[in-house]
Amino acid sequence: MTGGTKDIRIGAFRVRTVTAPLPQPHKTASGTLDAAPLVLLDIETDAGVTGSSYLFPYAAFFLRPLALLVSELEELIKGQPLMPRDIWTMLKTRTRLAGYPGLMACAVGGIDMALWDALAKAHGLPLASLLGAEPRPVWVYDSLGQMGPEETARDIERSLKDGFRAFKVKSGDPDPRVDVAVARAIKSVAGDDAWTAMDFNQAFTAEEAVKRMHLLDHEGIAWIEEPVAWDDFEGHANVRAAISTPVQSGENWYGARDMAKMVEAGALDHAMPDAMRIGGVTGWMEVAGLAAAHNIPVSSHLFPDHSVHLLAATPTGYILEWFDLAAGILAERPKIVDGMVSPLDLPGAGIVWDEKAIAEYAA
Repeated sequence: MTGGTKDIRIGAFRVRTVTAPLPQPHKTASGTLDAAPLVLLDIETDAGVTGSSYLFPYAAFFLRPLALLVSELEELIKGQPLMPRDIWTMLKTRTRLAGYPGLMACAVGGIDMALWDALAKAHGLPLASLLGAEPRPVWVYDSLGQMGPEETARDIERSLKDGFRAFKVKSGDPDPRVDVAVARAIKSVAGDDAWTAMDFNQAFTAEEAVKRMHLLDHEGIAWIEEPVAWDDFEGHANVRAAISTPVQSGENWYGARDMAKMVEAGALDHAMPDAMRIGGVTGWMEVAGLAAAHNIPVSSHLFPDHSVHLLAATPTGYILEWFDLAAGILAERPKIVDGMVSPLDLPGAGIVWDEKAIAEYAA
């Protein structure tokens, strides 16, 4: 790069869809994920670098609509200078009338992540360094599915061997006593001081959540996650006021405004933006600033490749969720060592495709 960012122009998009294999089915209160439907995005530039990201639409029937939407947005930015924040603002403005939350936000977030990846590569820097931070090891937890106590204990044993020292499980069994037994099963294997969180995936009303969470208040849980619908800010606030366990939310936010509403409602102790839904790197950094102003710990949801850099650049960065959806189609993965994960020693976010696997698992 010779003349700076303004001299780099955005080129063509390459959009592909895959169904990436998971090591094992991932059960939640709302269903079981057997494989990960992913949209893969590469954005070329005239500087000879390509920015990459992947998007997770949760269900296979959203793959084609999301891929098509990303492809159509190419015409709005092709030929523009590689200035991700300006592109992000333009895309949000141009898509506002069509309705931004939902697939549109996911498309814009994925494009933003790929543009920042390209910009970091153009500068020969890790993404964290481009954002003004030192790439560093980040505390990480293993994100596990919904299981009974015995199966949970077996999974924790495997997780400890893999280097994890912190754990989160999907919860919400019809019998709330099972959730208590699962929490105790984790600590029986990992130790009484093991960091443990529980995710309820918006399963309950506020009244029901309070009754259930009172059973967990004495189990040393680091946080309970989305006990009620994500946009029920009053419900979150009521649950938080009635229990002693911290409350976490954020994976379904579509921007800093959603976080601001929850902060105003007194609805959360921990924030957990999703790099894709929040608006990519640009949207994340807005939330990071808001969290810093209110001294709220920030953790990540999915997308560990970008998230390990984003957390390093977040003043109140806390812990990274390890649910490696794209492991089956990526050539290199970070190592978990004694409860910490470090970014790969590569420019950008460190995404390197395994082209043979992509061909095998093409959707």
